[in-house]
Amino acid sequence: MTLFDSVHYARYRPGLPDEVVRLLVQELAGVQAPTLLDLGAGTGQVALSVLPALPRTAHLDLVDQDQGMLGTALDELQPHLGGRTATVHPVSAEEFAPAQPSYRADLITCCRAFHWMARPAVLAMAGRVAAPQATVAVMGDGSLWTHPAEWTAALKGLIQSHLGEYRRAGAAGAYSEPGRRYEDDLAGSAFSDITEHRIPFTRAWTPPCVLGYLRSTSFARPDLFADHPGFEEQARALLLRHSQDGVLHEDGVFTVLLARRPGESR
Repeated sequence: MTLFDSVHYARYRPGLPDEVVRLLVQELAGVQAPTLLDLGAGTGQVALSVLPALPRTAHLDLVDQDQGMLGTALDELQPHLGGRTATVHPVSAEEFAPAQPSYRADLITCCRAFHWMARPAVLAMAGRVAAPQATVAVMGDGSLWTHPAEWTAALKGLIQSHLGEYRRAGAAGAYSEPGRRYEDDLAGSAFSDITEHRIPFTRAWTPPCVLGYLRSTSFARPDLFADHPGFEEQARALLLRHSQDGVLHEDGVFTVLLARRPGESR
């Protein structure tokens, strides 16, 4: 079974804030033909966000276990490549192995997906394929499940009334927090020179967009519900009650960890 709905994922998952894009692109300054390696790429939110700021000589490698998600990512990217090239790799992040021994990634990104991964093995792989001065960027902004607004709390309560108190995750079972901080994972890897950036953002949602987003998640995907149409009817009414002129606001923080090999900062 495919865990995520790639159509809803592509349409409703937010991309990167502009300031995050600028931060990432700065890490490629001076690289004539940069290679971006995106792990847990999904339907290409990172690639689509940074693509306009990359030189025409750039190459993108998108890695995800879900081949359907990667197919959607290529469909989304193709009209915007403009001479840039992109390759998809339907494998787990730790299994990524470039075809050419000379391959070197200049920027390795992982957005909203590091918690799903075998993190020490992924970072060991990154150490093998990264250019000497490459940056690893681990980033995320939580989800509507964790966002502490009145409307998101009410929505979470409605989901729990249908599915139980614990947060669903994966094909079955409950979500569990990572055993240790991402900073500790990075500190134990080749990329132990770490800087943290916390970037505030504001998003505007409409009730239909929230419902589409929920369909793309592992905690509220349609097959979990005994009566998904009934849930969506209740959720739509709840969101309309909490909206102002049909808009719901999310004020959050996008956290970006930039990690490099010691002594190899740009």
